[in-house]
Amino acid sequence: MANRLAQTTSPYLLQHADNPVDWWPWSPEAFEEARRRGVPVLLSVGYASCHWCHVMAHESFEDQALADYLNANFVPVKVDREERPDVDAVYMEAVQAATGQGGWPMTVFLTADGEPFYFGTYFPPEPRHGMPGFQQVLEGVVAAWTDRREEVAEVAGRIVRDLAGRSLAAGEGGLPGEAELAQALLRLTRDYDEKHGGFGGAPKFPPSMVIEFLLRHHARTGAEGALQMAADSCAAMAHGGIYDQLGGGFARYSVDREWVVPHFEKMLYDNALLCRVYAHLWRATGSDLARRVALETADFMVRELRTAEGGFASALDADSEDAQGRHVEGAFYVWTPAQLREVLGEEDAAFAAGYFGVTEEGTFEEGSSVLQLVRNGEPQEPEEEARVADVRARLLAARELRVRPERDDKIVAAWNGLAIAALAETGAYFDRPDLVERATEAADLLVRVHMGDVARLCRTSKDGRAGDNSGVLEDYGDVAEGFLALASVTGEGAWLDFAGFLLDIVLEHFTGEDGQLFDTADDAEQLIRRPQDPTDSATPAGWTAAAGALLSYAAHTGSEPHRTAAEGALGIVGALGPKAPRFIGWGLAVAEALLDGPREVAVAGPVGGELHRTALLGRAPGAVVAAGEEADAGTEFPLLVDRPLVGGEPTAYVCRHFVCDAPTTDAGELAVKLGD
Repeated sequence: MANRLAQTTSPYLLQHADNPVDWWPWSPEAFEEARRRGVPVLLSVGYASCHWCHVMAHESFEDQALADYLNANFVPVKVDREERPDVDAVYMEAVQAATGQGGWPMTVFLTADGEPFYFGTYFPPEPRHGMPGFQQVLEGVVAAWTDRREEVAEVAGRIVRDLAGRSLAAGEGGLPGEAELAQALLRLTRDYDEKHGGFGGAPKFPPSMVIEFLLRHHARTGAEGALQMAADSCAAMAHGGIYDQLGGGFARYSVDREWVVPHFEKMLYDNALLCRVYAHLWRATGSDLARRVALETADFMVRELRTAEGGFASALDADSEDAQGRHVEGAFYVWTPAQLREVLGEEDAAFAAGYFGVTEEGTFEEGSSVLQLVRNGEPQEPEEEARVADVRARLLAARELRVRPERDDKIVAAWNGLAIAALAETGAYFDRPDLVERATEAADLLVRVHMGDVARLCRTSKDGRAGDNSGVLEDYGDVAEGFLALASVTGEGAWLDFAGFLLDIVLEHFTGEDGQLFDTADDAEQLIRRPQDPTDSATPAGWTAAAGALLSYAAHTGSEPHRTAAEGALGIVGALGPKAPRFIGWGLAVAEALLDGPREVAVAGPVGGELHRTALLGRAPGAVVAAGEEADAGTEFPLLVDRPLVGGEPTAYVCRHFVCDAPTTDAGELAVKLGD
């Protein structure tokens, strides 16, 4: 018999709809029920492609006896962290403060007022590896709740008070300047893995936003070390097992520091951010590898994540069914020498094994290997290039016959904003109008479904139906970023207007005193604390995403309130950038744009023409581009007002810091003005 989750749209919640646990979705009614019954709330937070969430579900939440105990003594509440990042952020902060670590599944015990008093992540069914069994934990919490209720209330109250005292002062670092960005670069140099690329040890995550900072810093200052770290990290990832050597696209992270064995789930946000990174690396260096990876990643997103409604699904699962019918991690992606021989025959299998690093002992589990490029560099000879392409195509066709990983089909506004920016720019750079069309269709979906008839953005949709959860700051910031990129590429000023609409809401509902930003609107559901996290982790923080979009919009329109808000928000980058640059990479990239101007480029001439393309390929950090040849184009793009053709020729105008260069009709001269 299905529980209450059967009525929800979240793929993650629907995975638990048939559990014997009597789950409630996050709702006031769940907490009312806990108050009525006088029992605590068990809050379980995860997401659809989370491997250990599946494990805990199978071991514990599908167990009838454990479910009976849980239902009798708790009100169990299940939350999809991707639908409710605000709930996740508030309780994850409490988990990390109490235990020093966090992750998913997240397991938190709450009072009926939502106050947390006991925390954990994954609990095994039986005690092991120093961890208590889940049944033990439940019994311990029930005993404390029954026998020491006053102590529980005191602990819960203290935790909430501690969290309330953590409000951030945005302006504490002042505006980030040359010194702070140089210090950030120095700190990154210390953390850099010179042998394998990337930063830190294992597990190693793709540092997409840090690479954006490094590329912008090089463009502004000429620092060769910054470009080298960016290019070498991108090459190492593209040659490693974290990159799908057959189908394109990146896995979530590498379990080792060499990028060999990934955690196999593929997330939309990683692929959107990395697609844009490789496109920008190509723009900076002309690298064939960067071009190939940008296009293959864009094609992966369109082929495997695009939904019938034109948006992009959230993720592909790490697990799938292997040849023996077992549900295991990586089954879809890994190969043994025998499997290569079966598809390719002896000779080509031997070539493929050498090229992709497939060995008898294997690099993964049970003698299987993750495909990687064991030698650096692209094939040089046309014959080898053709052979590699043929082998790839045959292996990919064979892989298509395997059981595919499950797909989380919900559309997350923020992540679709990132995908729109990546696909629009990649399509423009490489003359792929189809990618720009896919970006436009996703943007249309966000306007039609996520903005709908109301004046606000909703967080998720599924099957063309808007979800119930309000957009958070990262949704507004990333969607505005996507719309601004689309406006620059297409010359359609409506996208600039939509971005302005969203950013006005940021100014009105998400901004506090001294430029600080909050992750939830001032009229959103009140949690035990109003979440506020300026650090970039897997995606740009709402804080830095909004700062970047506000800055670009101000450059497009000359709006002083938006510029002031962007500068106010960047104070946190001045404080955190020199100390923890790996965790505020997008903030540092936005700071580079601020120091550079950013430059404002108006192209009076055809959209997609030589001057427009040259403007889009300019390396100046955060430059904004408006293009159009109609006499009334200025009604859509303020930068085009009073910007006529010169001598009847398409003409580019470049301004920054309230100073304009002489207009030019020469693409080479424009390229020089934009950092080439």
